[in-house]
Amino acid sequence: MKKVLVISYYWPPSGGAGVQRWLKFVKYLPEYNIEPYVLTVDPRYAFYPQTDKSLEKDIPPGVRVFKTRSFEALNFISGIFGKDNVAYGGFSNVNRNKPLQILLRFLRGNFYIPDARVGWNRYAVNKARELIREYGIGTVITTGPPHSTHLAGMRLKRELNISWIADFRDPWTDIFYYSDLLHTPVAKRIDRGKEKRVIENADRVITNCNSNRELLLSKISGRDPGKFTVITNGFDEDDFNLPEPDISEFIITYTGTISGHYKPQVFFRALSELRKKYPDVPFRFKVAGKISPQTEREMKDHDIDDIFEYMGYVSHNELAAILKGSSALLYIFPEATNEKGIAGKLFEYLAARRPIISIGSTESDASAIIKECEAGKSFTRSDPAGLLEYLTYLVEIFKKEGQVKSGNGLHINYSRKKLTARLSGLILSA
Repeated sequence: MKKVLVISYYWPPSGGAGVQRWLKFVKYLPEYNIEPYVLTVDPRYAFYPQTDKSLEKDIPPGVRVFKTRSFEALNFISGIFGKDNVAYGGFSNVNRNKPLQILLRFLRGNFYIPDARVGWNRYAVNKARELIREYGIGTVITTGPPHSTHLAGMRLKRELNISWIADFRDPWTDIFYYSDLLHTPVAKRIDRGKEKRVIENADRVITNCNSNRELLLSKISGRDPGKFTVITNGFDEDDFNLPEPDISEFIITYTGTISGHYKPQVFFRALSELRKKYPDVPFRFKVAGKISPQTEREMKDHDIDDIFEYMGYVSHNELAAILKGSSALLYIFPEATNEKGIAGKLFEYLAARRPIISIGSTESDASAIIKECEAGKSFTRSDPAGLLEYLTYLVEIFKKEGQVKSGNGLHINYSRKKLTARLSGLILSA
């Protein structure tokens, strides 16, 4: 079997979407004649926004996982100012305009480049050297965010002449909240320089969607498009092998973050109008994740706070049942310069086979996949009439049939197992 070392900061018991991509790849890689070794941070030293022990069940028993110490700036900040003041999820959990948050944003953007988890690199590189030599590993994969992890991969390639694949789960200097980090021009130039060197020096670059691939390609001269591969996120069929639930309310569910960048007001207006149109239908709007105080105020302004159910962070083990227990699923991409990407939640929405209400760019990669799978409909924020019409259509189906389903079966192309087959081909050729 070909041996590969996966270097990932996020690994169970860390929770969140960032963990699942490589956890699921590692789960299925042995089926394709690849033996993965995992290098991650020791949870005692890590700073995780949330934990999810239910993900540990997906770690294959035979996979070797190695953990190291780390120097975490966020633990230091948390100790001084309290964990509630440490921002995550695009600053959805804090008021980023408070004086303390402005100071912390400036510190993170200018003193920790490219990110506040760069303190793990020294430990990760030292351990990776040891593992590569001990086990005869010829290929290293780094995944970011945190993008500082790629710097470890670049150093290992330079020192040991191994094959290095850099996986970008999200953009680096084009992430939607990048301006919130208040970089000085010097810090921004340094950060973009690091990003460019990573892209240029990696043997292969993986991105999670076409638009992110084009972003990365645009940053280097003498482009080599052949070294850039798109492997999307996906869903694990094992997670959705559940019975169909009985639903007595029209439930719209959203999973993940809603911060000020997401601009959900058009949906709130449409939902408010829908309730007036169908006073006999019981409605519920559920959020599993994190919402900003601003978003809560906006729901109150639109008179839908009484049907709002906030579940907070839920384990991945519970998520599939929540999605399948819904009538429709809300997908919102943050309003930003790059609005064409895909959030990982989309693929689990597809697996749940419930209509997806997508708000953002109708020309995005996400919209194309929704259309390909006949899994719902996409709307811009300037189309409240179209959004209300589609919601009305869904409620009418609910009233007649009690359940609303979607999809043409093509979602199976985004199963974790099929995606791992594509990844294995890339690794074996590296």
